[in-house]
Amino acid sequence: MSSKIKVLIPCDEANHVCDKTQYKDASLWEKIKLNIHLIYCKACRQYTKSNTKLTKTMNKSQVKCMDASAKETLKENFEKVLNDK
Repeated sequence: MSSKIKVLIPCDEANHVCDKTQYKDASLWEKIKLNIHLIYCKACRQYTKSNTKLTKTMNKSQVKCMDASAKETLKENFEKVLNDK
């Protein structure tokens, strides 16, 4: 077995780590590998920039989601109307 540490990652893995970072699921080692990848990959830097902008926009927005009971009531009403036809 080789004892080399794999530091360079392909773009698809870098984008996956970027997404994991957005949701605070990436490990420190993944973040390090992502940052090394971003040094030499312009496309992934742009992807990361767009992803960061999206995250900030969503965090700034004050979107309010429907609670679970309201969703269930809406679902039941839809099913009732669909079954009546």
